[in-house]
Formats: sequence, structure tokens, C-alpha cells
Amino acid sequence: MFEWSEEQRMIRDAVRQFVEAEIAPRRDEFEFGDTPPYEVLRKLYRSFGLDVMARDRFKRRLEGGGAASLLDDGDASGSGEAADPAARANAVALPMIPIVELCRHSPGMVTALGVSVGLTAAAIMNKGTPAQQERWALDLLTLDKIGAWAITEPNSGSDAFGSMTSTARRDGDEYVLNGSKTFITNGPYADTVVFICKLDEGNPPEERKILNFVLDSGMPGFEQSKPLRKMGLHSSPTGQLFLTDVRVGRDRLLGETEEVVGGGRDEAKATFSIERSGVAAMSLGIIERCLELCVHYAKSRVQFGRPIGEFQLVQEKLARMEVARLNVENLLFRYIEVLAHGRQPSLAEASAMKLYSSHAAVEVSLEAVQLFGGNGYMSEYQVEQLARDAKVLEIYAGTNEIQITHIARDLLRREG
Repeated sequence: MFEWSEEQRMIRDAVRQFVEAEIAPRRDEFEFGDTPPYEVLRKLYRSFGLDVMARDRFKRRLEGGGAASLLDDGDASGSGEAADPAARANAVALPMIPIVELCRHSPGMVTALGVSVGLTAAAIMNKGTPAQQERWALDLLTLDKIGAWAITEPNSGSDAFGSMTSTARRDGDEYVLNGSKTFITNGPYADTVVFICKLDEGNPPEERKILNFVLDSGMPGFEQSKPLRKMGLHSSPTGQLFLTDVRVGRDRLLGETEEVVGGGRDEAKATFSIERSGVAAMSLGIIERCLELCVHYAKSRVQFGRPIGEFQLVQEKLARMEVARLNVENLLFRYIEVLAHGRQPSLAEASAMKLYSSHAAVEVSLEAVQLFGGNGYMSEYQVEQLARDAKVLEIYAGTNEIQITHIARDLLRREG
């Protein structure tokens, strides 16, 4: 795959029209107000039948025993036959298109959507029992309810597992949960939360298993903070979670078993891989929009008697933006092809995608501000917002410094 197909371009154009009609005119409302993004995201889902598609895929997965991944539409036609790589590539590519298009105007909405559907629902679908999937996942996949995936704590950022202090303690047939989480996307408004913690059996913290529990808002002892103020991604509500002696039954333990591969760490890392791969699609949207705005500005802005696009230093900035766009687009296309051929990208591959694409998005957006000059520093110009939004891509889903360690360790483990 080296370009979007004709069908994919048609869908892209339709989504772009929706975003430009429903979201772009309300930029100030989402960017500088306190309007949650969920209603407009639900409208997007309804407008393109994404909620109906999610229900159909969910039903097929349960009927098939739950073996396929959420992005694997192995029977895309519903005929019972496995789809060929081209059909699988299309099934993988289609969810990427709204991510790219939303990020051209509101990257925060992608974060809110991706955490609810791509992380929270995916965690339940991948680890939960069929009963748990029916109980919680379907409403998340259709956006009828909003989800949050809670791993980060005040004192555990990059060292997510080593410094984790949130605990689950057995008490008869129940568990008692305690701890706090921070920087949790959708935290203030989430209906369903996947809470990640350590099983406290009186053993040293570094030896404890990692367990995942599903919580509902309003449970006794479970508190969700108001939205936190951030540098960027203002359309994505972020908050803190506080658990004080929250009692849950085994039915809320994902998989309903404490016996998990890798002590529970491998499953969380797999979820990180999904998130890191999605950063490439987000970066592409930001880069595309910055380049589009800069080309228009270079043609229309006149200094020294001519458009600034005639100056070679401005041309260099535009050329480097285009190179970044092509590189990130190709990373995304490769990711689609890898999944289409039945292979999950390794953690190191996902880290490489995240490292390069996020750095490119930050570099392009800052150069866009520079090209716009003083105007670029003003909030009325969109490049100012995109520069603030892009920066978090180098931080969340694991800082870029952590991505380097994953890539390097994978290289050093290889033989030959």
C-alpha cells in the first residue's frame, strides 16, 4: 500500500466535510471552553454508521469465539470466509481515516475517542470473558458510554509498573481496591474505567501481579476529579481518579482470573503498542494541516514586495514539511499492511513509529509557527493550537526517551 484507495479517499473526503462543518466552526468552544467532545463524536459515529458497524463486528466476534482482534475484520463480507489481505487492509485502514481527519482540527478529540474505544474497550475485548465483553465493551465500542484506561499514577510515569502503588487486596470473595491515578484521559466523565493495580498478598511490591478491574462511575469510594488544565489537547478531558476501599467482586476482574501471562505486564504492553501505533495517524493529521496552512500563507503573505513563498528559506521549510508528511504517511501505510497480513507489530516497531512520527509532528508544527511569524504565536491562528497539541505526542503512550530504550534493547537482543 502506497496511497489511499479511491474508496478510502471518498470516505476521507466525507469525514473531512463533517469535521469542517461540525467541529472546525466550534474550535473556540472546544479549545477555550469546557465543552466535552462526546456528543459531537457520537454524531460522527451515527453519521457514518460506525456504531452499527461496531455492533455487527462485536456480534461476529462473540459468535466466532472472540479470537479475532478488534481491527481484524477477518470475515469482512459476512460470508464466513476469511478476507484476503486487500480486504483486511481496507478494514484496518478505514478506522485510521477519521483519526487523521480529526487531528487536522482537533487532536484532542482523537485522544478522547482512542482511549475510550482503542484502549479501554480493546482491553476488555482482549482480556475479558464473553460475559464481561457483553457487559461493558459493546457500549464503549458504540460510544454509548465513555471509557478510561487508568495506569499512570502521580509517582509512576515512565516507570509505570515499578513505581505503581495502587493495590487490590483479597477480602473473602471480594477485592478491596485503593490508590490514585492521574493524567487519565476521559477520567472526569468516564462511565467505565479499566483500573490497573498490583495484587497485594503481603509480598514485596516488585513481585506483585498486575491485575485489571472494571469500575463503573458512582461506585462507593470511587471519585473522579474535575478536568485538569493542560498545555494542549483542550478538547480531551483529563483528570484524576481516587479509590478508597472500593469493594468489587471477581466478576469485575478482567478474565476473572489472577493467572495472567507475564504477571499482567505483557498485556499492558500490548495495549501500549496499540496506542503508540495510533500516534502515527495523529501525527499525519497535524502535519498535513500545518503544511496546508503554511503553503496558503506562503502564497498570500507579502513581504519586501513579493510573496514569502518566493524566498528560499521559506521554500526549505515547506520542502522539509512535505518530506515529513511522506515519511509518516509511509509508516502508517506499512502498519496497515503488517496488520493486513496477519502480523501484530512488535513493541519495538510500534515504538519506532511513535518516536519518529511524534518528533516530526512537533518539528513541523513549530516550523509552521515560525513561518507565520508573530501571527503564528496568536491563538486566532490554528498553527498555534496545533503546536501545543503536537507536543504531547512526544510524552504520552510512553515518553520518546522510553521509545528509544525499547528500540535499542530489541536491536541488542537480536542475534547475528
